[in-house]
Amino acid sequence: MTNVNITRDIVHRQIQDKKTSGFQRFYHVTDPLIKRLGLEAELQGHTGCVNCLEWNQNGDLLASGSDDQHAIIWDPFRLKKLTTMHTGHSANIFSVKFLPHSGDRILITGAADTKVHVHDLTVKETIHMFSDHTSRVKRIATAPLWPNTFWSAAEDGTIRQYDLRESSKNSEVIIDLKTFCGQLAEAKCLAVNPRDNNYMAVGANDPFVRLYDIRMIHNSRKSMKKFRTSAVRTFLETDYGIPYSAAQYYVAGHLPWKLKGYNNCLRFLVSTYVTFSPDGTELLVNMGGEQVYLFDLTSTQKPYKLLLLQARLLEEEMGEVETIYGLGGLHLPASHVRSSQKKMQLSSTDLPPHLEKIKQQANDAFAQEHWTQAIQLYSLGINQSSSNAVLYGNRAAAYMKRKWDGDHYDALKDCLAALNINPEYLKAHFRLARCLFELKYVSEALQCLDDFKGKFPDQAHSSACDALNKDITAFHAEMAKGDQGSNNSGLSHLSNLFNRCDVISEHELYFREKTSDYKHRYCGHCNTTTDIKEANFFGSKGQYIISGSDDGSFFIWEKETTNLVRIMQGDNSIVNCLQPHPSYCSLASSGIDSVIRLWNPRPETESENARVVEDMEGAAQANQRRMKADPLEVMLQNMGYRITGLSDIGPEGSDDEDSSDGNVNCRPS
Repeated sequence: MTNVNITRDIVHRQIQDKKTSGFQRFYHVTDPLIKRLGLEAELQGHTGCVNCLEWNQNGDLLASGSDDQHAIIWDPFRLKKLTTMHTGHSANIFSVKFLPHSGDRILITGAADTKVHVHDLTVKETIHMFSDHTSRVKRIATAPLWPNTFWSAAEDGTIRQYDLRESSKNSEVIIDLKTFCGQLAEAKCLAVNPRDNNYMAVGANDPFVRLYDIRMIHNSRKSMKKFRTSAVRTFLETDYGIPYSAAQYYVAGHLPWKLKGYNNCLRFLVSTYVTFSPDGTELLVNMGGEQVYLFDLTSTQKPYKLLLLQARLLEEEMGEVETIYGLGGLHLPASHVRSSQKKMQLSSTDLPPHLEKIKQQANDAFAQEHWTQAIQLYSLGINQSSSNAVLYGNRAAAYMKRKWDGDHYDALKDCLAALNINPEYLKAHFRLARCLFELKYVSEALQCLDDFKGKFPDQAHSSACDALNKDITAFHAEMAKGDQGSNNSGLSHLSNLFNRCDVISEHELYFREKTSDYKHRYCGHCNTTTDIKEANFFGSKGQYIISGSDDGSFFIWEKETTNLVRIMQGDNSIVNCLQPHPSYCSLASSGIDSVIRLWNPRPETESENARVVEDMEGAAQANQRRMKADPLEVMLQNMGYRITGLSDIGPEGSDDEDSSDGNVNCRPS
């Protein structure tokens, strides 16, 4: 090729690049690039754990904060330190943020010394020091449309707002969790919606993620001041100035009911990181002591336990409605069931050849007891055919066999999805009853089993039914001895559920009763040792989910299928921070090590990537065991000690119904 042709080709490519820049912004993270992701470089400069990372808007600067109380600004492409400054903090820095529209000149830091500092990087000086918090500051948040305003979350339970235009340079408490949740409440993380800066998400030391409308809080405060000498209050406001309509809570539906058990095992549920999707419609939370959860902000799906608690009321109100499989909350009109039953049965069995092949591969993996592989294959099929009941039912069976934290609740959701498609699906109906029992929804499990026997009388005396009925009866008898029935409902039940040393207000209980459930769950990492572990969207459309882990790795999942696609060794101990570059397929990571690692797609000619964890299923399973291990053993393991038995535990036993000879079992269809 001549030089003229080469030059013409370069010019043509530049023109095409300009035309397709929008396409590139949306698709700069793809599966082939993920598979080539590898370690590009290590940035050395800190002398302590690196607890926080932050890219500037253009992606040409990276800020870091550390236990060494220093902040460093890096040129990540030249691998060069641009600015190093002592922040004036006297303890670990937990959060760094560039102030929007400041020309990357203003950096904000929050630290364990309870202070928030504002720095001018051009002169390397701390220009504002806020000392309003009374406990560790865990996160700082900024908003593109609020260039002089930022917020902080601290373990004193408050969210504070700062306005650098005000002469007083004081902060204002806009949310005080202790007002609603008692003196043990702590704020752990927060984020502002990138598409609508009026919405703020807050994570605390409980299973709930809170979404607030900042405008309504401020408007309520103004109203409170206006009527401060009067007894006038609108019925939407509390004495604390936050209207009921200003907050929406989100929770993984099974977690509140397991909270006591987790606490008894010294596994405390705490939101260690929250963030919004690029389009602002989804909320991601890394739940300490548990998994990573994705919430759809456009959905109002309620946790199934709350639906079950309200079942009788719903059935009375629905009138001319047939209750499918005996559960309140998911109803279909009887006429709809009869008229579309044949169609639903067809949709539950017919699959195009390529999906039938995937289903068979999943069934084979199930037969070999490779539960995670089976789940991933079923998930792949469901992502392409969401109206197939058998795929949901089979995935439920695989979840029930694997038994990781939250698996039985995911199985319950799959059973309900399968029965919503095909109410005559025998296996899904029985698995639903078993899931309800495993989740300790015992009265509902018995009701579901009775409905199953009535619907499928030829199965009423199968060994599987007899075994489940025996389990339910025994549990009911045990509960009755302790006078702890499972028929409490509404606010009184929630009040008993969350009763600790503190008094939780009725206002808070109202919010918790109105929670929305999660859309997706991501498993494999471990988050029990630190309370700053992040989870983020990766890609301009949030195509992937990423999270660090206590085993020194970071995990990458496909967002929609929830399938694990990559594990990389990112730290010698724990990966806490994972911050995606705003416009490239690039990641910055940090953790217990004093270095920052940059990750980019490696050349295709590279034959070996030493940082790749090849046995992803084994690593994920080991992390699930790690989360259930004794905290002292985990601490010793993180220090480098090998604990006999912690890494060598075999797979757990099979479900009771599978060990029986009955026709109803957990095997896939």
